[in-house]
Amino acid sequence: QLQLVESGGGLVQPGGSLRLSCAASGFTLDYYAIGWFRQAPGKEREGVSCISNTDGSTYYADFVKGRFTISRDNAKNTVYLQMNSLKPEDTAIYYCAADTNISGSFDPSDFGSWGQGTQVTVSS
Repeated sequence: QLQLVESGGGLVQPGGSLRLSCAASGFTLDYYAIGWFRQAPGKEREGVSCISNTDGSTYYADFVKGRFTISRDNAKNTVYLQMNSLKPEDTAIYYCAADTNISGSFDPSDFGSWGQGTQVTVSS
């Protein structure tokens, strides 16, 4: 069974950093494209970043470019999202998702497997 588990969320002050992890079990992560999404209260789920399973290409939403970095460690079967210079508007539940044959998609409907999410709160 394909499972994704996010961790690393928490409370951080504006300008601070967090590193989210997305650990996979039941499948080999390097065969899948991985996306990070977030959903704030009262808002739709939106794509944050994704990484290709073919050539390792990375993609970022405009609102996180230059602040967030996605990476994958295939040996650990884990994908990371390093988040720097966090802003209050980054507050949301962050989810990772996996699927095959996706390149640069930020459409949640393209991803078939999801984790349970981890809360990120940016507040002073």
